[in-house]
Amino acid sequence: MDEVFKALADSSRRSLLDRLHARNGQTLNELCDGLAMTRQAVTKHLAILEAANLVATIKHGREKLHYLNPVPIHQIGERWIRKFERARLVALSELKRHLESRDE
Repeated sequence: MDEVFKALADSSRRSLLDRLHARNGQTLNELCDGLAMTRQAVTKHLAILEAANLVATIKHGREKLHYLNPVPIHQIGERWIRKFERARLVALSELKRHLESRDE
């Protein structure tokens, strides 16, 4: 999971993931289109995303297609966000009950 957090820490890599989320299965050229970074920089960022298992690739003829793998992000949500969310919801529920009982 450390690799996922490190990969997500960079705004350029998050931008690439956003682009794949908008349209999955893009080639390197398609991902580079409109970005203010070199093809080599995009390639390095994609390698980091692949190492973190956030991007999967499939060779299709002479092209390499890049796909978003949302599973590691989902696992972060399950492990880190959801458990903190429960405590906050319980606290809000108790606050609501306390305020309602005070109004009666």
